[in-house]
Order: sequence, then structure tokens, then C-alpha cells
Amino acid sequence: MAATEPNLSREPEAGLTARIFDVVKEQILSVQSYSSLCGRAVANLFSPPFYTADLLDQMDIIGVGSLPIVILAGAFIGAILVLQTVAQFVRFGETALTGDVVSIALVRELGPTITALLVAGRNASGIASELGSMVVTEQVDAMRALGTDPIRKLVTPRVTAAVLVLPILVAIADFVGLVGGLMVSLLTRHLGAVQFWTRAINALDFSDLMQGLTKPLVFGFILSTVGCYLGLRVRGGTQGVGRATTQAVVVSSVIILVSDFFLDKLMLYLAGHIF
Repeated sequence: MAATEPNLSREPEAGLTARIFDVVKEQILSVQSYSSLCGRAVANLFSPPFYTADLLDQMDIIGVGSLPIVILAGAFIGAILVLQTVAQFVRFGETALTGDVVSIALVRELGPTITALLVAGRNASGIASELGSMVVTEQVDAMRALGTDPIRKLVTPRVTAAVLVLPILVAIADFVGLVGGLMVSLLTRHLGAVQFWTRAINALDFSDLMQGLTKPLVFGFILSTVGCYLGLRVRGGTQGVGRATTQAVVVSSVIILVSDFFLDKLMLYLAGHIF
């Protein structure tokens, strides 16, 4: 009996190791499946058929549909930035720098990131729920039976639309943010509109615009592909659709924030050595 005790003590440890190994293997397979989906979605852009009508519909849903919330959020972000920066600059007598700081902060970081998170919350969840419902009701299987590639029909138009419209939404958010900041600066600190706009425009250079318009391309690709991937792998009926919808928002938002750090490092390096 004493000889068998060590074997009994190792069984829970062996079970825990096997469980950890299964979880790691499942995550690796998920990354592989996601990468394969992204590759196929991009490859479909270079061969017919092209579903132009679906692309235009998705551009309307993602772009025009997200416009009100982007405008509202952009205006208040610019207003908050002015309130915070002016309150600090007054202490040093440098209120004229308000336009510079607000412009650079919006164009470089806050405009692309906040807009991407808002669009992810609205559209990544919508894409996941829509495709998940199609999987549950076997519409995706029907497409395959009729010889239609679901990736080409469902994924590629959504990914392309998100990549195309997100830079436009970011540009609108930046402009509205500057307008909101200008209104607050006029009403609270009585800063001149000409001075504000002149300093805001002159503070920007090519590297700032490069950062502000390159990030949305990556963010749009991330939020659309994550939504499509989680929607197409729904299992378990309507409960699975709900889980996929929640996961799409969480996962896409986290990946956007993580990728933002590495994009910042890359863009700052390029700005210092190339541009």
C-alpha cells in the first residue's frame, strides 16, 4: 500500500498538466484558424467573383451607421481635452499652446483609438451576431451546398468595408473634436478662433498624419476579422451567438489596444529615421 501512494499523488498533477496542454493547444489552433481566415479574406480580393453590392451595403452599415456616435464622441473628447489642457496651461501662462496639444493628441492617438473602440463595440458585435445566426440557422451550410464560398461572400466584403471606412470616420472624429475643443476654448477661456486653428494646423506634420491614418487601416482589419471569425465558429445555438457577440467586443478591443502600442513604437521609429 505504501508503494502505491506516490502514484496516487501524481495523478492530479498529471491531470492538471494535460488540461493546461489542451488549453494551450486549443489557443494555438484558434490563432491558426484566425490567420487562415484572414489570409483567405485578403486573397479573395484578387480573384473574381467580387460582391460589390455586399461591399457597398457593409460600407453603409459600418460607416454611415457609426457616424452619429463617432461625431458625438469626437466632439466631447475634444471638449474634454481643452478643459484639461487649458486648466494646466493657465498655471504656466501658456494657454496659446492649447490648439497644439489638442490637435496632436487627437490626430495621433485619441482619434484613431477611440473611434476604433466605438466601431468595434457597435460593428464587431453586430458582425459576430449576424454571422453566428446564419451558422445556427444553417444558412452558411446552404451556401456551401450551392457552391458559394462563405468567406468570399460574407467575410471579404465586411473586412474590406471596415478597412475603407474607418480612416474616414477617424478623420471626421478628428475634425469634430477640434471643433468641440474650439467651442469650449471660446466659451470658457476666450481664446481666439484664428489663433486656435492656426496653431492646431501648424502643429501637425507628415508623421502625425501618417500615424493618424495608418492605425485605422489596421484597427478596421482587426475588428472586422475578429467579428467574422467568432461569428463563423458559433456553436450551441442562440446561447453560442450571445457568447460570440460578447467575445467579439472584448477580444477586438483588447487586440486593438495591444496593437496600438506596437504601432506607436513602429510609427515613432519611422518618424525619427525615415520621415
